[in-house]
Amino acid sequence: MAEQCPLGELEKILVATDGSESSGGAIREALSLAGLCTSKLTAVLVVESFQRFAFLAPNVIGTMADVAQQQEAEGRRYLEESVRAKAADSGIECDIVVKTGDPFGVIIEEAKRSGSELIIIGRRGLSHLARMAMGSVTAKVIGDMPSDVLVVPKDASTDCRVILAATDGSSDGRMAVEEAIKMSRKCGSRLLAISVAKSEAREAEAAGALAEAKELARGAGVEMETLAATGKPYVEIIKAAEANGVDLIVVGRHGRGKLEKLLMGSVTERVVGHASCAVLVSRSF
Repeated sequence: MAEQCPLGELEKILVATDGSESSGGAIREALSLAGLCTSKLTAVLVVESFQRFAFLAPNVIGTMADVAQQQEAEGRRYLEESVRAKAADSGIECDIVVKTGDPFGVIIEEAKRSGSELIIIGRRGLSHLARMAMGSVTAKVIGDMPSDVLVVPKDASTDCRVILAATDGSSDGRMAVEEAIKMSRKCGSRLLAISVAKSEAREAEAAGALAEAKELARGAGVEMETLAATGKPYVEIIKAAEANGVDLIVVGRHGRGKLEKLLMGSVTERVVGHASCAVLVSRSF
């Protein structure tokens, strides 16, 4: 972790966990960032509601409610031991929230209620879909995020030694570059920017995106290395991250090729789902 807050002034951070092993990285990085940024931390754990199945089994809802209560109690103990106690040891103010309901809805609701400027979440949870490399709750949170979202795989750490910004020249891509530049300037990170052309016909477009990124870095007094590639964007972004020892990828939520049927750009979805390092999804509005 960087020796100072890499994300500017963060008064409030929210970390979401389901108590699974895969969310351990999110908790670890949330505690580290909250300490560096002197932020108040809110830890949220959601017990999934069975209410939507009530019409199928009306005679066992009482039992389900009892199970939910027991799970809430276990969740509260988990947050007390795994988050609040560790936060107290580091002098971090920490609230814990345990609710029964839809995980996505509760996380977004609590982020808005607490005024959190950053949501930290693991890549997968206990209910992740087998067909996706990223948990469905994580995908939904990014799709409707009220703040920046930091997705942390279990074994990743956001040391901010090497940062990679991905851009396609869109407004979201520029936002990602600007965020990466700010972080690099604060932490003295090695900074790279990548733009991937899907075909040779679009290489000039990618080159233009990199030229713009380079100019933004120059204006901020930050040295930036640029990487151009042709192929599948998410594949080339991940390859570049692995080849350069990147510990944080910064992306925008959408790009030029966003699909209206998706709540977030398909490139962002795949980068988050397959990258071995942490990914910061920058909010552009």
